Amino acid sequence: MRSSNRVTAAVLAAALALPLGAPAHAAAPDSTAAAAAAITVEVIAANGSGCAPGTASVVSNGDDTGFRVRYRDFVAEAGGSAGVVERRKNCQLGVLVSIPDGWTVAIASANYRGKAALRSGATALQRTSYYWQGSSATERKDATFTGPLNGLWTTWDVAPVLTYAACGSQSVLNVNTELRIDAGNSTGLSTMSMSHSEGDVDTLFNFSLAHC
Repeated sequence: MRSSNRVTAAVLAAALALPLGAPAHAAAPDSTAAAAAAITVEVIAANGSGCAPGTASVVSNGDDTGFRVRYRDFVAEAGGSAGVVERRKNCQLGVLVSIPDGWTVAIASANYRGKAALRSGATALQRTSYYWQGSSATERKDATFTGPLNGLWTTWDVAPVLTYAACGSQSVLNVNTELRIDAGNSTGLSTMSMSHSEGDVDTLFNFSLAHC
């Protein structure tokens, strides 16, 4: 578990500072499957050059094991006609996770996916960190790529220590993702994307549930 620098834009901070709605006081689910099915997720803030308004979304997995993040326009470019600002793209998401009474949840693992077209001599970095709002525990994953590389990529991050959200409440999971490309001595355009061409999964977060 490593701490990362947190540079949060004012728009994100303002959105996350809004008071959260009170959770429904329904009977607490009596099984892990029922609790998992009752968890809901929602993007309440998005900021950064990699996620213009309306281009990032979240949805619960069909099997209730976690949730998926979908990016529609998260691409970094370097070399060729790409400008300097295109070399680094980032996205800061605030995901509201509503947890049923009597339960708590942690992120057990994450799977990041995308596409790359890196020329020989070019390198790229994909970095994602996440933490529960109000917690000092941050999990970060760095993955590096070297050209030539043309096709789909995927990386896994398994949390060495489970950090649980507050029990029976709504908690905000902050997810910060960055793409960087260095053209190096390559010629032509190199690109790195957080968008996957197969299926509807770009980033997958897997839950671990526990009784409070």
